[in-house]
Amino acid sequence: MKNILITGAGGGMGRAAVALFARRGFRVFALDRTACPASENVIPLQADVTDEKSAEEAFRAVAGHTSRLDGIIHLAGIYVMGSLAEMTADEFERAFAVNLGGAFLINRTFLPLLGEGSFIIIVTSELAVRDPLPFTGLYAVTKAALDRYAYSLRMELQLKGMTVSVLRAGAVDTGMLGESQRSLDRFCEETRLYRFSAGRFRSIVEKVEARRVPPERIAEKLYRIAGRRRPRFAWSVNRNPLLILFDLLPPRARFGIIRGILAPPADGEDGRDGRQT
Repeated sequence: MKNILITGAGGGMGRAAVALFARRGFRVFALDRTACPASENVIPLQADVTDEKSAEEAFRAVAGHTSRLDGIIHLAGIYVMGSLAEMTADEFERAFAVNLGGAFLINRTFLPLLGEGSFIIIVTSELAVRDPLPFTGLYAVTKAALDRYAYSLRMELQLKGMTVSVLRAGAVDTGMLGESQRSLDRFCEETRLYRFSAGRFRSIVEKVEARRVPPERIAEKLYRIAGRRRPRFAWSVNRNPLLILFDLLPPRARFGIIRGILAPPADGEDGRDGRQT
């Protein structure tokens, strides 16, 4: 029986991936901050991917069952939306700690259980290779950093006979989209610099996220990647045509379009000078 570790196992994509791999004969170590229910071929692990001691405890638990992992799939992550000029330092640092640091810490900790033929798959985002839209900058930057981390890790681990791939997923119908909506609501309520823009930005987000795929489709894609002897580095699911077309424009045109949609009128909102927003 093959052994696989899945982080973020309690989320929508995580639950779908755990169920699929377990059903198809893998023994799945399902890692999340909140322990998942145990079932056939599923061993729950309660751990925080940002905490070194917690990761080491999870490693010892897995090592008690097996001396080899055939793969690690990273689905742990958080969604952040807000103004880079207004967010707190804690919000900024936590986004990097979870979205980038979590994958780094888990891979480093569990490397002794990986060997020739093992794989690592990291779910990033279709935003990872695109220029960020306003107010999604921190999330996009963390995912871009995660994507580049994965590329660098593949360069290294190929020398040990292992593969690293990324799955750049678009909008998926999971709890993270609920968090996206909550983040959007918080931003619209709390922003002081961009009150005029917030409502209009909401309509952009709704259009981008309207085309969603079920988490089971992500799980199937992960399973196919895991089954490849030499998978390519980058894979995609549910690419958004609006984002693709927008990204083809030169930067000056993109800035101009966003400014035209989101900038306040010349006299500003509530009597304020528009240049202050």
